Amino acid sequence: MDNQHYVIIGGGVAAINAATAIRDHDELAEISIYGEESSLPYNRVKLSKALFTDLHSDKILIKKEKWFANQRINVYSGIKVTAIHAEDCTIETINGQTVAYDKLLLCTGAHNRKLVLDGASLRNVHNIRFRQDADRLKAELREGDRICIVGGGIQGVETAWSFQQAGYAVTILEASQRLMPRQLDEKASAILTRRVIEQGTQVCLGQGVKRITGMEHVEGVELQDGTVIPCEHVVYSIGIVPNTELARQIGLDIRQGIQVNAQMETSFPNIYAAGDVAEFHNRVDGLWESAMEQGKIAGTNMAGASAAYQRPIPATLSNSYECPLFSIGLVDEQECDTSLTCGNQGSYTRMFIQNGSICGAIGFGDALASLPYKAAITQGLSPDAPELTKILDDKEN
Repeated sequence: MDNQHYVIIGGGVAAINAATAIRDHDELAEISIYGEESSLPYNRVKLSKALFTDLHSDKILIKKEKWFANQRINVYSGIKVTAIHAEDCTIETINGQTVAYDKLLLCTGAHNRKLVLDGASLRNVHNIRFRQDADRLKAELREGDRICIVGGGIQGVETAWSFQQAGYAVTILEASQRLMPRQLDEKASAILTRRVIEQGTQVCLGQGVKRITGMEHVEGVELQDGTVIPCEHVVYSIGIVPNTELARQIGLDIRQGIQVNAQMETSFPNIYAAGDVAEFHNRVDGLWESAMEQGKIAGTNMAGASAAYQRPIPATLSNSYECPLFSIGLVDEQECDTSLTCGNQGSYTRMFIQNGSICGAIGFGDALASLPYKAAITQGLSPDAPELTKILDDKEN
């Protein structure tokens, strides 16, 4: 039998984890990654967290060039795949090449949800998904510019902190009643908000944006109640939309994302999907850790071994505004039976409980402080388990 050719469309972290898993199970296979961006795959999280560092250094790459060479993985950067011919098992590239595959993996990722309102197309309305977006934004910044961040989720808060540290005047606008509403409860969000304001960033909650004002470029943001916040730049992050165009062309099952089973198989034989484009059990995860895991599972199954995807426990760690916090697992009050809160002046921790087991936790502390809670959730411990009682006693004292 000839060596298999595995083709991966898309150059994100799911693609790299898939290629690694394929190589682990098949030493002789040919592996090709086609990425639309003109560089090696890089860590997108850095675009908000480290906006003002050198985003073109090797430090931002997920793997360096030498790694791809050692693993014998071909990366074709800056080459868009324009069509898939599933019946012939080939793909077509923008430069007219036809490439045959034995197994195909779609890691086409997602794009940021567009802001749909008056003024959204003015100059200096930014949305950071790619490195060139960050480059463009930094090139247009002038000293003393004021920035409005639309969206007070984790990405909005991190982006605001990058601007704040670089010396710009920043306002965060969040339509819901609290910052990071998906990760934090009211109390934790209030603690974070206080910290954000203490560090000099303005926060405006419970108000949607009505329109962006200005003639050619941004001059301000008008809120639902008519208040106008003057600014020179608007940066928004309001969620993602999976890139399903290629999958649609060949009639794969799609709802929000490409439907996959636990093996990451799509509705077509020999075609798999992973990462931000994939929808598993009616949900697109859109998380870095999920993309890594899905890529690994897809690659393992493509190479003929067997593995099933289990959603990682969602974990958000943030150190923005010198306020280390974590949110792990299920932290939705509506979906939990009860919760336990402990804390003193400086700290706050809340554990969420479902069917007698801990299912989620919110707290202030670094990655290390979050580990016992992650372990407790993974093991389904009850809140009075000795491992936890000790931590909580230490906290109270």
